Parts: sequence; C-alpha cells; structure tokens
Amino acid sequence: MIRRIDRRGTSGQEDFQLPRAALDVEAALDRVRPICQDVRERGDAALADLSERFDGVRPPSLRVPGDALTWALEVLDPQVHAAMTESIRRARLVHEDQRRADTTTAVVPGGTVTERWVPVDRVGLYVPGGIAPLSSSVIMNVVPAQVAGVASIAVASPPQREFGGLPHPVTLAACALLGVQEVYAVGGAQAVAMFAYGTASCPRASMVTGPGNIWVVAAKRLLKGRIGIDAEAGPTEIAILADDSADPAHVAADLISQAEHDPSAAAVLVTTSDPLAAAVEAELVVQVAATKHVERITTALGGQQSAIVLVDDLQAGLDVVNAYAAEHLEILTVDPAAVAARVRNAGAVFVGPWAPVSLGDYCAGSNHVLPTGGCACHSSGLSVQTFLRGIHVVDYTRQALSEAAGHVVAMAGAEDLPAHAAAVRVRFDAAQRS
Repeated sequence: MIRRIDRRGTSGQEDFQLPRAALDVEAALDRVRPICQDVRERGDAALADLSERFDGVRPPSLRVPGDALTWALEVLDPQVHAAMTESIRRARLVHEDQRRADTTTAVVPGGTVTERWVPVDRVGLYVPGGIAPLSSSVIMNVVPAQVAGVASIAVASPPQREFGGLPHPVTLAACALLGVQEVYAVGGAQAVAMFAYGTASCPRASMVTGPGNIWVVAAKRLLKGRIGIDAEAGPTEIAILADDSADPAHVAADLISQAEHDPSAAAVLVTTSDPLAAAVEAELVVQVAATKHVERITTALGGQQSAIVLVDDLQAGLDVVNAYAAEHLEILTVDPAAVAARVRNAGAVFVGPWAPVSLGDYCAGSNHVLPTGGCACHSSGLSVQTFLRGIHVVDYTRQALSEAAGHVVAMAGAEDLPAHAAAVRVRFDAAQRS
C-alpha cells in the first residue's frame, strides 16, 4: 500500500530522492497559462465558460447573491455552527497576538525612521471546493485578513453542480458567519486570474491567498508580481518523525487523515524503528479498509509522493524532514518537544500524540494554509503578517542631514552616482547662496 525507502547506513549522502508528486508546478504552468490569458481577455464570459468546462456547471451568476449566504447560514447544522464559532474564536486569539505595532527609531538626534504596518487594500481569498469542500479554509483565510485590517475581502470557491452552481453551502455559511458578503462561484486557476486581472463583476485584488490544487498553485506562480501571493499551498502533505515509542495506530490514522484530501496528497513516515514501520503498514491495511474514501486514500498512499523512510537515528530523521520541509510535521518520539525545537523547515509542527494534524486543520487556533512542495524552507504559513506591508517613514532635520551628508556623498561616489551626492549638496549650497 505504501512503499519503503531504506536510508539506514547512508547518512551524509546527498543524492537521496525525497518522495514528491510527479506533477510539479513547473509542469503545470503551460496548462494554466492559456486559462489565465482567456480570463484576462474575456473576463466574466471566460469565467462562466471555464466553470462549465472544469466544474460541469455554469453558475447563474458569478457573484453569489446575498440571500444565498443568509440561507446557507440558516440551514447550517447546529453542531457545525458551534464548531465553526469555536474555531473562529481560537483563530482570532492566535492571530490577534500576531498584530504588529508601529515602531519609531531615533537614529541620531533629529533623525528618525518609523516603520508603519499597513494592510493591503483588497484581497482575494481562495477556498477549495472540488474533492473536499474546505469550508474551514474560509476561517483560515478570513480571520487573519480581518485582524490585519484589510478593508476589502472577497472569497472565491468553485461552483458545485449539485447546488445549482453555487459554492458548497457550508462554505457559504462560513462566509456569512464571518460577515463576508463578497463571494464568487469561481474555482481553479481562473479564480486566481480573476483576482489578478479583475473583471466586470470582480474588481482586481492586491493579493490572493489560500490553498488549492496544482492548477491553483501554478496560476499563483504564473501571476506572482501582477498580484501578491501568500505561498504555494497546493495538495496537502504530512510527514511524521517517529521512534519506537509511537503508537502505530496513531501514525496510520494521521497518515490516512491527510491522504483523504486528494489522490495527490503526500503521506511520509520517517522512522528509526523497523518494527514501527511494519506495524504501521499493518494498521494502514486495516484502517484504510474502514474509511469512506478508500480509493482516494489508497491512490495517495501508493503514489510516489508517499513513503515510509527508515533512518539510523533521530538526527538522520531530522535531516530528512528538514530537507523535505513538510507542510505538516508531526513529532512522535520520546521527548517530542526537544526534537521539535530542532526542526528548521516545516509549515507547522505538531508535538506529541495529543496534537494531531487534524486538530490544526480545524480547531488548534493555528492556521492551516501552509506552504507545500518543499516551500516551507523559505515560506511561512498564512498569518496577519501576510496581509501587512512595512513602510519606512524617514524624518530628518537639517542638522541631522548635515551630519550624514559626508557619508552619503562618499558612498554615492563609490557607486559612481554623482546625482545622488548632488541631491544632498544642493540643499546646503542653496542655503549658503541665500
């Protein structure tokens, strides 16, 4: 069901092929380029045609009517309503602590630099709705944007044929619960293009965030620069670093939980224990057979993006997981907190047996929009900071500039940029002339 990679006795070798999906983002760019260009040229008409082509339904309107949002919240299951409310409360607690305060630094007497934190003007938030309608991603996108103070927030989620071309009702209910009224029945790469270029129905956004399939990720990479992006959050992945203290039933269940998302989902166990590996393999057979989405999970676990990796010791295991840079990394070892402190590359780290990834997906208070495909080595998960820009405000008096003038002139000369030096000199030359 899941392959093994034996890394024992190979510590220090650099030619290790990490488990990755065959279809990478670069390969998808050629597929999404004409889609994005179509949206740029034809706007709403292209969006409607592309929805019919990829989602099997033509939305009655691209923007979801307000009464549909109201209805979705009214019919929401009370238990789901309560769970969402608590998820929002916990997410707000965590994200409100991420707020940044403006700071002013007195560099010299009469010379200050203030760093102001200013939210982007408008964001487009993407919420997947294909194989699994991720209504929880509404919370993960909207809460940090609201806490950051973004004035204009729009959500896009794919139209669903079974719901008459509207996004999934639970997604709509989450939007309503958070007070988001601008929602579009648009999915895939075309949603990213809609926010990047703007159409008659949807004004252009400054930034697009949120997880998605490989086509969404490819569109974000293609259009980055025209529109800001958070990170390349594509098909989900989980890595588990475990020793022989781990419960194989827990390990198997956690691998399955993420494989359930998508046939392209990655599930990787890195372990020092051959007996644990064997026990997990046995557990997978039993647990997968008892799940609802057997075919999807089996495909994900059997794909080249998933594996059990055997290593000599925990240091070798840390080397592997740091190189892999997982979206989600669980530490199931003796003294997991100490091991977690040595992790350098991960979207989010889950410490010990009582912090499974599923908790982070819904109700830990952390954000589940995280970098995938190895991008956690240079990118962070979604946060309040994602939606803020630092602006330096420089305020110097005449005397403070006078004291720095010689340094500016010297450095401008070193770079052969005499006009830079002249821009300082002219201020004092003019004063002397008068």
